[in-house]
Amino acid sequence: MPENSPQPLTSLALGATAKVAAINVPPADKSRLMEMGLLVGTQVELVRFAPLGDPVEIKVRGYNLTLRKHEAELILVRKP
Repeated sequence: MPENSPQPLTSLALGATAKVAAINVPPADKSRLMEMGLLVGTQVELVRFAPLGDPVEIKVRGYNLTLRKHEAELILVRKP
């Protein structure tokens, strides 16, 4: 797989940043995420996983956002 190909958000290392390449969640969830500022091209940082791996906390546009792991796996990102 090429270095800069899209990968799931959950595959980032803790503290790593990347840009959103695609949001492949269902339409109702996609609009909710977009309203919170998570858009294609937005830079995100993986902050932490909960002790059992779900939920996932990311930093987007200066605030922390918590996503379910299954949602985070459907958000594809590209490392800079």
